[in-house]
Amino acid sequence: MTTFQLHEHPFIELNKLLKISNLVNSGGEAKLRIRDGEATVNGQVETQVRKKLRAGDRVEFGGETIVIASGG
Repeated sequence: MTTFQLHEHPFIELNKLLKISNLVNSGGEAKLRIRDGEATVNGQVETQVRKKLRAGDRVEFGGETIVIASGG
């Protein structure tokens, strides 16, 4: 499990998180894989490409778990 720090931002979009975390090779790949139902947010399949993730959210994708944390 890894933690993603939001820092000064209130949220990050799901597709951007997957790209930044190097879980996909491109934004296009993120879009396709999210729409195919490969990502879960807080235990529920998420198909919204631009789902806003906030502190406390938990994302599972490709065998990886990422917890979103506020950065202060």
